[in-house]
Amino acid sequence: MFKDWTSFLLIAMLFAPLVGAPLVLLLRSYLAKYLALGFSLLPLLLGMGLQVFAQMNPDPALLYEGEFLFSGATLWFSVPTLDIKFMLGMDGISTYMVLLTGLIFPIVVLYSWGKVHDHAKLYYLMLLLLQTGLLGFFLSLDMLLFYVFFELVLIPTSFFIGIWGNAKREQAAMKFFLYTLAGSLVMLVAIIYIGLNVAEGILTTDYFVIRDALARGDNPALSLEAQRWLFAAFALSFAIKLPLFPLHTWQPFTYAASSTTGSVILAALLSKMGAYGFIRFSLVFFPEVSMEFAPYISALAVISIIYGAYLAVVQTHIKKLIAYASLSHMGFIILGIFSFTEEALSGALLQMLGHGVATAALFLLTGMLYERHKTMDIRGFRGLAKIAPRFSLFFMITVMAAVGLPGLSGFVGEFMILLGAFNSSVLTSTFAIVATAGMVIAAIYLLNMFRRMMFGEHDDQLQARITDLKRIELAVVLPLVALMFTIGVYAKPFLKDINRSSDRMIQWVESRTQPVNNLTEGEINPETLPENARLLETVDNLD
Repeated sequence: MFKDWTSFLLIAMLFAPLVGAPLVLLLRSYLAKYLALGFSLLPLLLGMGLQVFAQMNPDPALLYEGEFLFSGATLWFSVPTLDIKFMLGMDGISTYMVLLTGLIFPIVVLYSWGKVHDHAKLYYLMLLLLQTGLLGFFLSLDMLLFYVFFELVLIPTSFFIGIWGNAKREQAAMKFFLYTLAGSLVMLVAIIYIGLNVAEGILTTDYFVIRDALARGDNPALSLEAQRWLFAAFALSFAIKLPLFPLHTWQPFTYAASSTTGSVILAALLSKMGAYGFIRFSLVFFPEVSMEFAPYISALAVISIIYGAYLAVVQTHIKKLIAYASLSHMGFIILGIFSFTEEALSGALLQMLGHGVATAALFLLTGMLYERHKTMDIRGFRGLAKIAPRFSLFFMITVMAAVGLPGLSGFVGEFMILLGAFNSSVLTSTFAIVATAGMVIAAIYLLNMFRRMMFGEHDDQLQARITDLKRIELAVVLPLVALMFTIGVYAKPFLKDINRSSDRMIQWVESRTQPVNNLTEGEINPETLPENARLLETVDNLD
């Protein structure tokens, strides 16, 4: 009974925005926005209900099969040579990405009221399609299903950049599209190669079948050398999405050219797809290779931290400054993932949530400024603390959260990442020391931006244009600010689910890598493997 309810809630959470997407085309524009708000809010309400339902249930075994809160699995293609399933699941790794997706989209819809006049119904249609794609990406437990949602995200995002962006929107949309498509096609080749080799005579994209086949190491086609190439294919796609240096060149230009909505979704959610992909797929499918390449990827992460921070210091364009700050902060998250410690991985997952909230608020607040003054040049703003005190208060809180001030959302995750990096057996303490320097630089550029915009003498033209936050704008910002304080002051409820999954993840990686030095290529010690946690025991009988 309990599992049936969780299945229903997960499926409803995924498809609610998709159901609403075509309906917005049938209504007048002023009604479409209300419909879009309602359908975009449903995943958040259902996700929160699912969390409450799980917490209230005295026996977690009634809800979980292995490590996943599941929706079940059913054959997608009934072809004898294909084993492709519609399979969804949620655990501590994906839970807060799903809830963040459910939170950001209704906020963006609310922000857009009265601001989107061109192709308004298409705008809301694309928002709901994009939300569906992101939810599907974070919930998918079949590799082909995962890839379909991965690609679905690309189309509406390109629309947001190309239609509702600024004067350079077409160029930015094309650059984003080509970068992302190139990486995803390489990953598709890797998925097909794995699917053809994990089972004889059949192509399977079942997450668990692939995981277990790679763990056995008894297939020459999936040898350690082959896994290095497969890992590289996945890593390329995820590194572009993050982005990670040196695959970041599309990011500042695209963030600056996008509409506020596009910038919010790119920074708060799409960048997390790359980090999530590394955790969910790279670490699970290729733990030996992930650990082997950890120093190199961590080096790129540290370069991203310092490089992004350095370029942010010299920026005068607000969106580009936030873009480079995001590059730097995503470097922290990757460092946490590839430190291979439980505290660092948990910190990375919590930081994904905290960064998403703070970055979304930064872009929304700067978008509100742009609506009033039509410039993104920091030098165009002075004395905002006197002109717009409410705006200045929320902007200060958001900047402090991005800096990592204790008591706000950025602190706990960064602290856990640095602690885990210092304790890592894979990385030297140099990585953590250099990353700490990046935190210092982050404080410099963010606080300098705040000082230049909030204080000083303002001119009459600025005072005439800038008004304080309206009620609808307060409704947009308040949930994000409240979440910043909640994460910073009392992170325990968030870490409860995160720790459960990150501990299992690190145990899985350690079970695969500890005996590697004593065995020949392709062999592993079966005694070190954790219990095989299948999503459904009946999956094998679905054909």
